[in-house]
Amino acid sequence: MKRTLESLDGGAIEGQRALVRVDFNCPVKDGRVTDNTRVRAALPTIEFLRSRGARVVLLSHLGRPKGGPDPKYSLQPVVNELERLLGSPVAFLRDPLSEQAVTETRRLPRGGVAMAENTRFLPGEEGNDPALAARLAALGDFYVNDAFGSAHRAHASTEAVARLLKPAVSGFLMQQELHYLGDALHRPKRPFVALLGGAKISGKIDLISALLPTVDHVLLGGAMACTFFAAMGLETGKSLVEADRVELARRLLAESGTKLVLPGGAVIAQELKAGAETRTVRRDQIPEGWAVYDIDPETERDFGTKIEGAGTVVWNGPMGVFETPPFDHGTLAIAGAMAAATGNGAVTVVGGGDSAAAVAQAGLENRMTHVSTGGGASLEFLEGKTLPGVAALDDV
Repeated sequence: MKRTLESLDGGAIEGQRALVRVDFNCPVKDGRVTDNTRVRAALPTIEFLRSRGARVVLLSHLGRPKGGPDPKYSLQPVVNELERLLGSPVAFLRDPLSEQAVTETRRLPRGGVAMAENTRFLPGEEGNDPALAARLAALGDFYVNDAFGSAHRAHASTEAVARLLKPAVSGFLMQQELHYLGDALHRPKRPFVALLGGAKISGKIDLISALLPTVDHVLLGGAMACTFFAAMGLETGKSLVEADRVELARRLLAESGTKLVLPGGAVIAQELKAGAETRTVRRDQIPEGWAVYDIDPETERDFGTKIEGAGTVVWNGPMGVFETPPFDHGTLAIAGAMAAATGNGAVTVVGGGDSAAAVAQAGLENRMTHVSTGGGASLEFLEGKTLPGVAALDDV
């Protein structure tokens, strides 16, 4: 168990500088944030600190700049969006390593907010450099990590600084992520169903192996199911198949017994484009020259029945190429089944990334128990891996 923000007494917060690592890695176009979901997710932590008289100093990365600062990846648009959401000014620390930046943080009014420029502009960030961490630590009096989406990376702003600046505690979003993902993994209400999709089995091997001993069912969809079809000796046409993973898929099928459930059929087409001619076929009837792009309606019903009867459901990965209609139908149907399961009393956890985008597309975000903000981090957590940004925080 990690120490939480709420565990700090008032004296540890009032007038102090809270150095808060957030995940504001938002899409930006023409100088404007086009999706503020991640900014809104951090507001409870920011507002809690402000209400208790802290001076709030925010750290975040944005994108993957190469070789130093790049105006395209500046956090200025995010600062503007945060000001709009808070209804108050946010100071922008353009050079967070300067003495002037340290002075600015000390001069913030109580309840004031500042944001440092993109941490990935700083040499040593991705190398977890202790010297950089020490410079960042000068911007705060205690540390809060609310960036679950970056917790699987040992960077200076997520790991090294947490070992220097104490206390180091989890923010509300981090706390929520650890609670729901931890309960799903270690204390699931049963039946426990894992729903996995996406393009490649290679990205989910560790997850499948880690979940099989724990779950009651693993439901597999997306193009990754085609590698399992090939392992069963079925024709897969032009579908995406990882030839070097077929033997592994065959072994997983043999080891899983009835736990691993594959689609009974598919929606296929000769090319991936809106308006393409489609067919619905059984999985043993995929012709040459055609490719699988979605699960079929019968699989939607089969998976839906298992999901709606579950006590815990964890979902990571779409069932088809949901960005290209009509191949979004299976994924949206699963989102509906997840919402119905929540209504039946199940704990439903969506593991970030494309699954979170699909739930948002379906307008069902508020009908899930928890939608994770960290795709890669949630995957590694569910695989049982240690997240460096979590491990560095104070224990209870």
